[in-house]
Amino acid sequence: MKNKELIVVIPVYNEQDIIATVIKKWTKLLSDLDINYELRIYNDGSKDNTLEVLYDLESKYSEVKIFDKANSGHGPTILKGYKDSLDAEWIFQIDSDDEIDVTYFPELWNKRIKYDFLIGRRINRNTPKIRKLISLISRLSITMFYGSKVYDVNCPYRLMRVSAVKSFIPKIPDNTLAPNLIIAGMVSKKNLAVFQTEVRFKFRTTGEVSIKRLKLIKFSIKSFWQTIAFRL
Repeated sequence: MKNKELIVVIPVYNEQDIIATVIKKWTKLLSDLDINYELRIYNDGSKDNTLEVLYDLESKYSEVKIFDKANSGHGPTILKGYKDSLDAEWIFQIDSDDEIDVTYFPELWNKRIKYDFLIGRRINRNTPKIRKLISLISRLSITMFYGSKVYDVNCPYRLMRVSAVKSFIPKIPDNTLAPNLIIAGMVSKKNLAVFQTEVRFKFRTTGEVSIKRLKLIKFSIKSFWQTIAFRL
């Protein structure tokens, strides 16, 4: 059986109100682009009716595959998705909250031939100051320890050529809280061909932010150490 041209990795946690809309948007777009694809949806131990909604969608769309798992957090969940998908030609990661629209994807896909790593750069993010500070520290940390080819180092809108990243993704520990930081860093370190484009950030109207203020600070400190430790 021929390997998939594209696998889309989507982590989901408590998104019963929006996930059906997100999946329908992506299946329509990717089918319209005539891509041999699969949507791999990882339910990270949702406590609402997300899983029931997902199984219903899986029964309706042959390209949708649902993976139910115990809660481990956003980072370990997407990392599992990446490691499960290294037999594809390309991996694309998007979050389940519909904060970045599908409309930016065709540009990335159409430019993929010349690049190994194509990523969004979020604009108009009216986020709390603590999150802005953490984003700044993340970018500076990656620049200091890995290099500066990627600006929005943790953006969850990234298209990766598997042959370019499969040498280091399997080496990232399964419990890594922010694997996207490490991947952005390794892209710089290995001097991969990078394309970046502005993507407009929409504010979520459903669900909830899974990491609150104090937990976010603790999470960030640990993820910084993990990111630096991987490089060293």
